[in-house]
Amino acid sequence: MLDVPDEESLEQALAGGAPQRVGWFKFFFADERWEWSEQVQILHGYQPGTVTPTTELVLSHKHPADRQQVAATLEEMRRTHRTFSTRHRIIDTRGEVHEVVVIGDRLTDDAGRLIGTHGFYVDVTPTAAMTKAMVTAALTEITENRAVIEQAKGMLMLIYRLDAEAAFELLRWRSQESNVKLRVLAEQVLADYAALVYEESLPSRETFDHLLLTAHQRVERSGDTVSG
Repeated sequence: MLDVPDEESLEQALAGGAPQRVGWFKFFFADERWEWSEQVQILHGYQPGTVTPTTELVLSHKHPADRQQVAATLEEMRRTHRTFSTRHRIIDTRGEVHEVVVIGDRLTDDAGRLIGTHGFYVDVTPTAAMTKAMVTAALTEITENRAVIEQAKGMLMLIYRLDAEAAFELLRWRSQESNVKLRVLAEQVLADYAALVYEESLPSRETFDHLLLTAHQRVERSGDTVSG
């Protein structure tokens, strides 16, 4: 007889492992210094630890057709220090093109002073058939067991124009980065989005960006963190 995993076991199985399609970045205003996670370095074609990102390097990897748009976004970020999101293409060191979604929010120090921006890259380039099949199987399992994750995923698909796989990967990554269970984080995202007050027009994209990046701060922490 086959063992049926309980919800906790399934949660760990689905959220386990480091997502390779999502990675973080930081940009510090004072000295225009960038930091990339290992995943973002790999996304650009570099072995982790072999590159020191600069604004010039960041822009050099943008697709020529998208470079002006990204440069304008960076300039707006420096000028207004606001949350931002953009969808564009990058070209890695091998010449391969990746389509990415980049979302950033305000970065503050321990004293609450604004010092830069931080956020994440999501690689939304179509993946190999095997990876797609594995994620599809995981998504099927989620559909049957936790509708709340599917609902949150659907909202991210609509807001950021992601496919189902990338939306789930984004939720999974935020769960790991914030040490909050996937289901609990999805519930908080849904609650935050449902609480928005608006009439005919939807709130601005930056409103959704900020809520997504800070959802873990509004989660009741007792018993809802991911076990190490």
